[in-house]
Amino acid sequence: MSEITLRLCEEADLSAIREIYAHTVLHGTASFERDVPTLYEMSARRDRLIAGGHPYVVAVQAGRVVGYAYAGPFRQRIAYENTVESSIYIAPDCTGRGLGKILLTAIVDGAEAAGFRQMVAIIADSDAKEPSIALHAALGFEKVGHLTGVGRKHDTWLDIVMMQRSLGPGRTTPPSREGRAS
Repeated sequence: MSEITLRLCEEADLSAIREIYAHTVLHGTASFERDVPTLYEMSARRDRLIAGGHPYVVAVQAGRVVGYAYAGPFRQRIAYENTVESSIYIAPDCTGRGLGKILLTAIVDGAEAAGFRQMVAIIADSDAKEPSIALHAALGFEKVGHLTGVGRKHDTWLDIVMMQRSLGPGRTTPPSREGRAS
């Protein structure tokens, strides 16, 4: 495997990102979306994340985007502004190579540097996602919930596992981001 480079997501990456995400939407269960967003929508989503100070990174190998990750708002209500949710997607031919750990580490570090205090992971199809659960646990996430049959995709009811980890001082001190729209 040639060297992996991480960098901030650029507008030019969105076509490759959409291709990776399209595979997940159409064939996987890591996303509960059923329709592939347009390139315009993917761009708008990226712009909102960047404007909110959320980390968004891509993994590049041999000039090709092979994965991406971001930490986005956990919920839209203002009281949740210090909590982010992790999202990681990897090209189907590049799974099982350690990219998830590289990407998750990058967004944990980025979210912490941006002053966020909690990160939540919502892992869909928990029965089939043991490697994702193990990855999050290895990086300090704790299982905080399991919801059964809350999503339906590909004619199957899907569970989710919720995992969480503190960032920086976590909830031990007031946040520096309070009152800032995300």
